Amino acid sequence: MRSIRVRILAIFAVLVIAGVGAWQLLPSDEVKRDPITVGTTDEVTSLDPAGAYDAGSWAMYSNIYQSLMTFKSGAIVPEPDAAESCGFIGQKLQTYQCKLRDDLTFSSGRKVTAADVEYSIERMMRIKTDVGPSVLFPSLKNVVSEGRTITFNLSSRDATFPQKLATGAGSIVDRDQYPADKLRTGNTVDGSGPYVLKSYVPGAEAELVPNPKYKGALKKTGVAVDVRYYKQSDDLLAAWKSGQIDVTHRQLPPATLAELNPGDPDKHITEADSAEIRNLVFNVRPGAPLANKKVRQAIASIIDRGPLVTDVYKGTVEPLYSLIPQGYIGHSTPFFDDYPTPDPARARKLMEEAGVQIPLHINFAYRADDAYTKETAELRRQLEADGLFKVSVKAVEWQAFQKGYAAGKYDAYTVGWLPDYPDPDTFSQPLVGRDTSLHNGYTSKKMDQLISATLQYSDRSRTAGDFKDLQALVSEDVPLVPLWQKKDYVVSTTEVSGSQYLSDGTGIWRLWELNWI
Repeated sequence: MRSIRVRILAIFAVLVIAGVGAWQLLPSDEVKRDPITVGTTDEVTSLDPAGAYDAGSWAMYSNIYQSLMTFKSGAIVPEPDAAESCGFIGQKLQTYQCKLRDDLTFSSGRKVTAADVEYSIERMMRIKTDVGPSVLFPSLKNVVSEGRTITFNLSSRDATFPQKLATGAGSIVDRDQYPADKLRTGNTVDGSGPYVLKSYVPGAEAELVPNPKYKGALKKTGVAVDVRYYKQSDDLLAAWKSGQIDVTHRQLPPATLAELNPGDPDKHITEADSAEIRNLVFNVRPGAPLANKKVRQAIASIIDRGPLVTDVYKGTVEPLYSLIPQGYIGHSTPFFDDYPTPDPARARKLMEEAGVQIPLHINFAYRADDAYTKETAELRRQLEADGLFKVSVKAVEWQAFQKGYAAGKYDAYTVGWLPDYPDPDTFSQPLVGRDTSLHNGYTSKKMDQLISATLQYSDRSRTAGDFKDLQALVSEDVPLVPLWQKKDYVVSTTEVSGSQYLSDGTGIWRLWELNWI
């Protein structure tokens, strides 16, 4: 053995003398072990999964909590995670049953049971916060647990129920740590996901460390990650330029995104198709300035997406003419068919038919961010250009903005939307169904019937016709106007691998894919 050691040392000496980087050939004790730092402008509304239905919160949930089901990257069919198996019972698609794994542990140290799953879902439905995810389960009658079996009984067919269980709405919490009838307060959590939340400062930072007790669909749980939260896109850009973060995702300023070069050797850049959309939403409650359908149709008649695409977003978005974006079953273009070009004369005629005072005074709110400020200025310009509207605008901090539109404080407001699961239903029921998450007062029996029709078939290709009819009804009733669809951008330093897998449009933030090179 000694002679072998001598030969190894001799070879090492020759390599060093020859100028060969021997450190590249032999293992080193200097492996980088610092947390990978990820920067984002998304905000966590609540650490309690019963209390939030937004991109920033759900990105966190997918790392610290488990759901019965999950999506592998790029998949459209969910697979078991906290569950051992799941499936519909019978042909009616009204009874869904899962068997829980027997080896799951909460970060509190207590074993995860089927009773925790029942508690988590029924608790979320019972609390039913204005900005929570209960809207995803309008047909859920009850949840029953027995042993390791959980049974979900539905009042009507819902072929997308397994996909909904795979979202943040299906997050499993420790029933001993989360109150039954109110949200948990504080900055700690008890979940069973691939990460443990080591510390959290709201609006500033979340420290995540791999969960050694995690059991589920993942084969690895990654390295430690620090998530840094920034109020503005420009703040995120400044942090990136100064080297404070290793990965950026959602959202660098549009001008910066437009200049990205995927071939840049100094950084890793992922530009992927995405179903992120943005809508101009109208408060249609009785008595509101935009309650009259003809007034909303007038707005749809004068909206010009071109300047938004080219001037505001520098070509990083595409114009959207439907509720359901490109790439999804049933996508159509009714807003292009019905309102092909800006038509101020048609808009004025519709306003006159509505019998409203011209100019009509409306207030317009948006989430405070530099990019959205420019977008709002352009929309205001378009609305006021022909004297039909007088618009007052207001930038509002994210959580206050959510509460404001839920309470009906704004006549018009813009909201971005990311799919929760890879099915067009994620753009229909939550946005225009009963108890819509947009809280704009829109209700339609015909819309509810169309949504119900789209939930009948496990073969989702059979729903295309109903989804097209649904989108045509949106174009007629105009509870909102689709504005644009965006690509997804992830930028990282060359020291980080796996950033291309961080996001795939399913609402899951795969922090566990990140690693040091």
